[in-house]
Amino acid sequence: MDSLVFAAVLFAAACHAGWNAAIKTGLDPLSSTVLITTGAGLVSLALLPFVGLPPAAAWPWVIASVVIHLFYFIGLSEAYRTGDLGQVYPLARGSAPLMTAGATALLIGERIGPAGWCGVIVLAAGVLLLSLRGGRLLQPPDRRAVSFALFTALTICLYSVADGIGARTAVNPHPYTIAMFIGNALVMIVYFLIRRGPVDISPMLKTWPVGMIGGSMQLLSYGIAIWAMTLAPIALVAALRETSVLFGALIAVLFLKEPMRPARIVAALMIVCGLVAIRLS
Repeated sequence: MDSLVFAAVLFAAACHAGWNAAIKTGLDPLSSTVLITTGAGLVSLALLPFVGLPPAAAWPWVIASVVIHLFYFIGLSEAYRTGDLGQVYPLARGSAPLMTAGATALLIGERIGPAGWCGVIVLAAGVLLLSLRGGRLLQPPDRRAVSFALFTALTICLYSVADGIGARTAVNPHPYTIAMFIGNALVMIVYFLIRRGPVDISPMLKTWPVGMIGGSMQLLSYGIAIWAMTLAPIALVAALRETSVLFGALIAVLFLKEPMRPARIVAALMIVCGLVAIRLS
């Protein structure tokens, strides 16, 4: 993989960890998710006059991505509400690269080679290992939480494939990205109003700076990934994005003073080994 693309996607992964941390604003998970998604949509709307809209051939992929992202955000907010996210969310992020690699190989004939496969598998295993707590797997297994984690992984796989193909169809990935994020914001606002009905949105308005900052990070993070998918195999880009879990763990250890458990150290080493294999592929 090209050095610039590799470094850019790692930076995007750090931004991804940042906007996920921003979800914990004190609001409930669905409200926080809608707040940040709306922020991303507003920033995209401001950029629209400078970037423009994608060509007609890319619009079916934009629409497909918006629909898939709706289910992704539903699964994400339910995962935050239902399970122990320190365990469940890494399960989703670790499973997604394996699904994506298989899907791109079967659906669009994308080949990533032995080194690429090795990197994806080792990196995914390292991410999954971060779902361990104190050396134990989820105890007892929470079927609902695990189901949401795997459902979220499936949606990550689907939107990664859709956006990779859509951005390539659009040729210029930036108009595609802007259109998709505006669509995401509109759909999530409608979903929120249907789900909650008339509600007092003053708590959300009080945290609008968090929404704008988190939304900007969300747009930057995934915008870089979509751009990278036009230059590198979708499966490798999708796998690199999941290092966001490692950045999240580093934030927890360095700033939240959580303990550096042996499982975390081994997981970090596995992720680094996976990164090296992907870089060499």
